[in-house]
Amino acid sequence: MPQQPTDGSYDWLYDGKPSTAPRRAAPAPPSQLPPPNLPPPGRRAPAPPTGGRPRKKRRWWIRIPVLLVVLWLVFLVATPFWALRTTSRVDVAPGGDRPAEQPGTTYLVVGSDSRAGLTAEEQAQLATGGDEGGNGRTDTIMILHVGDGPALLLSVPRDSLVEVPGHGTTKINAAYSYGGPSLLVQTIEQSTGLRIDGYLEIGFGGLVKVVDAVGGVEICPAEPIADPDAGIDIAAGCQEADGATALGYSRSRHSYATQDIQRVQAQREVMGSLAAKLKQPSNVLNPFRYVAINKGGAASLTIGEDVSTFDLVRFARGLSSAMGGDGLNCTVPLRDFSVRWDADRSGQMFELVAADRTSDIGDLCTPDGLPKTD
Repeated sequence: MPQQPTDGSYDWLYDGKPSTAPRRAAPAPPSQLPPPNLPPPGRRAPAPPTGGRPRKKRRWWIRIPVLLVVLWLVFLVATPFWALRTTSRVDVAPGGDRPAEQPGTTYLVVGSDSRAGLTAEEQAQLATGGDEGGNGRTDTIMILHVGDGPALLLSVPRDSLVEVPGHGTTKINAAYSYGGPSLLVQTIEQSTGLRIDGYLEIGFGGLVKVVDAVGGVEICPAEPIADPDAGIDIAAGCQEADGATALGYSRSRHSYATQDIQRVQAQREVMGSLAAKLKQPSNVLNPFRYVAINKGGAASLTIGEDVSTFDLVRFARGLSSAMGGDGLNCTVPLRDFSVRWDADRSGQMFELVAADRTSDIGDLCTPDGLPKTD
């Protein structure tokens, strides 16, 4: 017979005789038990586990700006490569002995009278005349050096008297007429002792199209210029010039007493103003202008076979620095207005450039090439 618990409680399983001891309540049947883990009143029950990490909502619209930025960068990089497919390349390696490799990078920049890309009507409008056959002439000759020191843009007057290999002493621009870019490079190297690392040549049409593509450049003639040979008639003072006016301004010399000496200063002025315009963000943000600049410049550009896209970028940055106040821009040191080089001063300058010591050039660099006077 089951025993009665001795702790004073009553076991409901005890089916013996009734007892007067207090009884415990019998447990409720399972059907009446509350479900486990009920949330507090007013709160939603947590979702049952799925066995993995909860999935995040994909915000597809965030990808659109990222995609647009990527496409824009591709456009900015691809456009110059596409434009350079229309650029002419030429072998400019000179014959004979060349100066040894030198620190920094030295470019020869030539503005030729090539009418490539210009129709007969445009040639008449720009007063360029027609092609005369042969290699043409070089209205602009500049040396740009980029290295550890300040960038240097050095004008070489086209009437400078130098020794042209195989042709004796004559004007330096005759070298291009006699033997094209290769003979001009050889003449420059032998006359200066500088090794030319890159060659860039732009024709009349290229300058006009690039200037027009950037919306014009600023020029500041000190006196009025009326030069029918250059096709310009402009007032004195700073003003905005379109491509045709900028070309005429950089070609004109008959209006100046010093002729070629003043002309090279006007050429650097146009180059500097153009470099400043090319740096403006609007040229990159406006896709139509960006394409026009690249297409217009490349179509009339001739470069050396070994000039890469990286070289062109370095050239553009160096030109901007030389004409933007951070570098130097001047004319080859001259003896007098006869456009004969000053042997001592020009020799010192060329040695400093060859050693990449442009920071030591100092007073050797003057706009007209003549010594500074107190």
